[in-house]
Amino acid sequence: MTNPAHAHDTETIEALRKVNIIGHRNPDTDSICSAIAYAYLKNAQGRKIFVPRRAGALNRETSFVLDYFNIPEPALITSVRPQIKDLAYDKQKGIDGNMSLLSAWTMMREKAQDTLVITEGEGLQGLITVKDIANANMAIFDKDQISRAKTPYKNILETLKGKMIVGDKNARVEKGKLAVGTSADIMEDVLSKGDMVLVSDKYETQNYAIEAGASCLIICCDAPVSKALIANAKANGCTLIATPYETYSATRIISMSVPVSSIMLRENIVSFSENTTVEEARRIMSASRHRFFPVLKEDGSFAGVLSSSNLIDINRKHVILVDHNEVSQAVDGLIHAKIMEIIDHHRIGNIETAAPTFFRNEPVGCTCTIVKKIFDEAGVKTPADIAGIMLSAILSDTLTFRSPTCTETDKKAAHDLAKIAKVDIETYADKMFDAGSSVDGSTQEEIFKSDFKVFSRGSARFGVGQGSYMTEKSRKAAEEFIEPYLSTAAYNEELPMVFYLFTNIKEKSSDLLYFGEEAEHLIRLAFDVVPQDGKAVLPGVVSRKKQVIPALMSSLQYLLAEKDEA
Repeated sequence: MTNPAHAHDTETIEALRKVNIIGHRNPDTDSICSAIAYAYLKNAQGRKIFVPRRAGALNRETSFVLDYFNIPEPALITSVRPQIKDLAYDKQKGIDGNMSLLSAWTMMREKAQDTLVITEGEGLQGLITVKDIANANMAIFDKDQISRAKTPYKNILETLKGKMIVGDKNARVEKGKLAVGTSADIMEDVLSKGDMVLVSDKYETQNYAIEAGASCLIICCDAPVSKALIANAKANGCTLIATPYETYSATRIISMSVPVSSIMLRENIVSFSENTTVEEARRIMSASRHRFFPVLKEDGSFAGVLSSSNLIDINRKHVILVDHNEVSQAVDGLIHAKIMEIIDHHRIGNIETAAPTFFRNEPVGCTCTIVKKIFDEAGVKTPADIAGIMLSAILSDTLTFRSPTCTETDKKAAHDLAKIAKVDIETYADKMFDAGSSVDGSTQEEIFKSDFKVFSRGSARFGVGQGSYMTEKSRKAAEEFIEPYLSTAAYNEELPMVFYLFTNIKEKSSDLLYFGEEAEHLIRLAFDVVPQDGKAVLPGVVSRKKQVIPALMSSLQYLLAEKDEA
């Protein structure tokens, strides 16, 4: 166990990455409130990187608590599996579809990128690779390529390092093929109206091309351009460009002026969201013939490019667990995350860590009692709203001090917090439990999952839920509502046995409903009672953690031993 004072050394946390503070699935009031309170404490100590999260829907009691103290509901987190946003993929900006192949090639070399993504606004339009550019450059017999691509004259000027003498540099090449003007006799057979012609310094050749209807005349070697030629070009609507390149080089390089949009891949593009899990991305990439994949942000805008090499170095998500330390109760994908701390008050479960981790577990009735102690140890002042939700968690977990799990430490913490929050404990507790006990407007699943946990012993697994009620009437109503749902819950949760504890807080008694082939036998062994009509009456039993789970676990171990012997 690490000293709390040293937890902050651990929290230099690899360039101060965000840390999610998460309670268990199907969260209860303590799970939610301890996450919020502990995140506040951590952030108050100087680094605003701690975020409270919830691993499931809030129950009615917890919703009442947060509304009462005007605290926003934590954002939902369903998995901590690494996502693409946790990878060091190639973050880059998209390029405009009008960019020339030469400019794209130059950018690839300068930035050591094999793939560029073409965007329109912020949206994905297509992608282009080094191989695509190389293939386009080899298409030396494609004489219509420039006009077919509607190539902007700006691209031609940039590619040829040219100067426009006559014409509109904002226009595009709309028609014609590319030709080389050598002599009037030869051009007569190859030149068509609207063609783009590259010529040398011979005035006769230049003038013939214009007279023959060339749409563009490119004069190589920066040859002198006569006033007469300029006048003739203007009169015939012929664009006139001068380039320092000699004819051969200009002929070879001009094809690189076509816009990237003309050869980009625009269909069947496999792209990923930043929220895609690494596992899913790896599966899809392994089945694809492509090597590079665009990554999109949540709003659909382009973020960068992912390749298989990026999947090697994964920045695992950082988490702090509160109010649980069992894999079966934790958010999905915990094995892939880096657990920075665990703050809990339950039995030590089966979570394993790859490195030493700060673990604080105390035999008290509520996680928020521990969090309150850490506030005091750190000398951090507790605001009234944070004090209010921590008080609520303690009252909920200890059933307003009636549970056998309740300690003097819990009572002292609750009374101290009540003073800060300016709350009368008994009056507030009645309101809170009444708000949580109503089944009006709720589904069976919502009520069932409001406080339900899965436990395991060896290969055996079972689930235990609990609802707490201030009156016998509200308890009976909840029992009648939930009892038909137990079989469905067992199927949905893939559990052989489910139990649900309906506790009357003021009478300190519980009814235990159950479903499963071995469930009744297990209850007989655990509590020495004879269930009737699918229900066991348990006077004096109010604590799932201290009175129910240990009894079920020891009896289950006995049953498993019997089976092994048989």
